Amino acid sequence: MENEKKAQTDAAMSEDQVQELLSKYDKESSYRNLKGFMGWVVTLLAIGFSVYQLYASVFPPPPAQIHRSIHLAFALGLIYLLFPATGKGTRTKVPIIDGLLAIIAVVCSLYWLYNFDALITRIGNFNQTDILVGGIVILLILEATRRVVGIPIVIIATIFLLYALYGNLLPGFLTHRGVSIERLISHMYFTLEGILGTPLSVSATFIFLFLLFGAFLEKTGVGAYFNDLALVVAGRRIGGPAKVAVFSSALQGTISGSSVANVVTSGSFTIPMMKRLGYRSEFAGAVEAASSTGGQIMPPVMGAAAFLMAEFTGVPYWDIAKAAAIPAILYFAGIWIMVHFEAKRIGLRGLTKEEMPDKKDVLKRSYLLLPIIAIIGFLMSGVSPTRAALYGILTTIIVGAFNKETRMSPMDILRALESGARAALAVAAATASAGMIVGVVTLTGVGLKFANGLLAFSGGIILLTLFFTMIASIILGMGTPTTANYIITSTIAAPAIIALGAPTLSAHMFTFYFGIVADITPPVCLAAFAAAGIAKGSPMRTGFNSTKLAIAAFIIPYIFVLSPQLLLIDTTFGDALFVIMTATVGMLGISAGLIGFWMDHMAVWERIWAVAAGLCLIVPGLITDTIGLGSLAIIFALQVMKSRKKKLAVQ
Repeated sequence: MENEKKAQTDAAMSEDQVQELLSKYDKESSYRNLKGFMGWVVTLLAIGFSVYQLYASVFPPPPAQIHRSIHLAFALGLIYLLFPATGKGTRTKVPIIDGLLAIIAVVCSLYWLYNFDALITRIGNFNQTDILVGGIVILLILEATRRVVGIPIVIIATIFLLYALYGNLLPGFLTHRGVSIERLISHMYFTLEGILGTPLSVSATFIFLFLLFGAFLEKTGVGAYFNDLALVVAGRRIGGPAKVAVFSSALQGTISGSSVANVVTSGSFTIPMMKRLGYRSEFAGAVEAASSTGGQIMPPVMGAAAFLMAEFTGVPYWDIAKAAAIPAILYFAGIWIMVHFEAKRIGLRGLTKEEMPDKKDVLKRSYLLLPIIAIIGFLMSGVSPTRAALYGILTTIIVGAFNKETRMSPMDILRALESGARAALAVAAATASAGMIVGVVTLTGVGLKFANGLLAFSGGIILLTLFFTMIASIILGMGTPTTANYIITSTIAAPAIIALGAPTLSAHMFTFYFGIVADITPPVCLAAFAAAGIAKGSPMRTGFNSTKLAIAAFIIPYIFVLSPQLLLIDTTFGDALFVIMTATVGMLGISAGLIGFWMDHMAVWERIWAVAAGLCLIVPGLITDTIGLGSLAIIFALQVMKSRKKKLAVQ
């Protein structure tokens, strides 16, 4: 027993290894570790950022331009102090140039604050100073985004800005009249349709508070509790550690906004367990990568994109969370079932009793889930997301006080305020850059042009349009965080689907899903790369295995565009329940076919038939359900007979 526990400890990653891996694959975690005076400056700025956001959520905030520019000023100032310009930059002190950039970023971002009345009076007739400040802000945002988010979104935003300036030189459907640099800058920074537009507005309200809620939860030990709870629920089952990864990642997804952070946080614990019980490195990494990526589609937070979706579509937030529930359940059901069949195929056991945490102790700590249950309850009762997040933070502090180990001291609260502000930096930078993309779309109409071009290219055939939109969404989503890739994909790709008559929510969910699975789709699959780093396996093989495990995410979006009942659009509760049941059985057939095992090993023709039958069940409809259910019943019977024959032959 002692040897087993020692092996488990040895297999787990140290905190330094976890941080090193996060820094490599997650730009948000590649920050300076500042001490002394500058450390205090950053800490006080971060706490001040959180305190300001809490104040603005409790009391009426200043005008939108001022409120969003203050949010931007805090974010940019902290980014330049915390994040080096290159991977080789110093991690222990702030270079003079970065200190100057931080000051310039704060001063220029607050230009709206001390010039509000003057700027309002000269709208449409801005002077040279206004244009200069606006231009500096654009450049500082792009550089800050490169440091904290990565180069892909900066390239996309830059291409859009250049398109606005020089699109009149392009041939064909993408051409437009052209925009002067003065008009572009004024549109980007002095209207509410660019940098200070809807994306940054959502960052400055809902997203910040939910990230702060997540920081408070982490300080009470909820993240570690998720792992223990997952062990109790799934650890003893066949292939237990892999099912633990699926379950814990689904829970982590309710409070996390990053696929890569999910992978490294829970994967440093689950991947060594999976390997120790016999899973291949690439499969173990793929389970964690697919599960952690799925956390971004798990209600209620959905990687913070749910709040943006509510603003963009006009659909109430809670309706979006409900609509996302069935696809998310099917996604995780698919991974769970595949993990089960893979474990049966290679004969893996679950964890032993000695390897499990104490069940009574875990159940005693179940009160730690109360803040999450409370916040869902608040949202269901019609409380606004902002108020729900505030009440959730208060509930977390109160619930943590139940136990000495989870009780938050004043210092813990300050650390949570700092941690929440740090978590918001990447989102603020990404939404500011994405705001430029949205601004160019409103300025040039490129969204509609792209949609028309996509429709012309596909000949108006809906399946071809969806396929091309899927490819575009995956490419646009590569290397960008959840919030940014949703903004980009929904702005550029969703209009083509809506033009074919699909419900707005279905179109936005379609692009959202494929922007998310870019994290596990080769060749740029950052979540899979991070998981491979922990598992010490091949990154590309891990990516392909992740794609196979996440097959539901490649199928279900097509279904909810063609049959919106899957998103609870124009359907009853009874119909929705029937859809869930048949689709879950369909995922069982698809999973068995892809893994090649059910009750026994499956022949190629059985695998193809099982996948086809599963697809029939996922597509809502009496005829397809009947064909799918009948087919799976026959395959199951054949599998049972094959399994019994083998057992009799052995006897």
